[in-house]
Amino acid sequence: MAKVVVIYSGGMDSFTVLNRAIRDGHEVHALSFNYGQRHVKELDVAAKVTSELGVSHKIVDIRAINELLASSLTSADAAIPEGHYQEDSMKSTVVPNRNMILLSLAIGYAVSLEANAVYYGAHSGDHAIYPDCRPEFVKRMNDVSLIANYEPVAIEVPYLDNDKAQILADGLAMGLDYSQTWTCYNGRHLACGKCGACVERLEAFAANQTRDPLPYE
Repeated sequence: MAKVVVIYSGGMDSFTVLNRAIRDGHEVHALSFNYGQRHVKELDVAAKVTSELGVSHKIVDIRAINELLASSLTSADAAIPEGHYQEDSMKSTVVPNRNMILLSLAIGYAVSLEANAVYYGAHSGDHAIYPDCRPEFVKRMNDVSLIANYEPVAIEVPYLDNDKAQILADGLAMGLDYSQTWTCYNGRHLACGKCGACVERLEAFAANQTRDPLPYE
């Protein structure tokens, strides 16, 4: 059994990664971040899931980084764009350098725990819009992670070459309940169904010929 850290947002991709790591027999330590995201309710979902699973879980407040970074995901003054990830307007949802920041913190946590790896949920559907989800980023970040400390930590991205529909298919095969996830970029009571995250999620459920258990506006 390997000890691993899973970056767990509370969304459906990281939810699947979390459960995949557990099913693969690892000792899992989940790590979530409050970076000022407007959909911060995902952290409540993450806390509930890890509590039910009996998994170690930390939520770290790093909202101070927003003094330096600009994104519609963290600014109440900017509208969350609607439509598909392929649309140019979705670039406003990029939080500059987010995954490098989160991975760096997770790697440090892994070293402190004497864990072997850090897992995160980048996938092929993110490549077009989020540069820190691309395979070349993952490879180079892994290279650095292996030499950044005297204790090498591998970066594992089990769904890097899969799209959201394929990730969902694996989760459904594991019998996962996706009502225990939050995807919508708008942190309202119900999912909006119109932002890029919702659109991609709904497409994934349609591709798997099953209904999304979340209620929508």
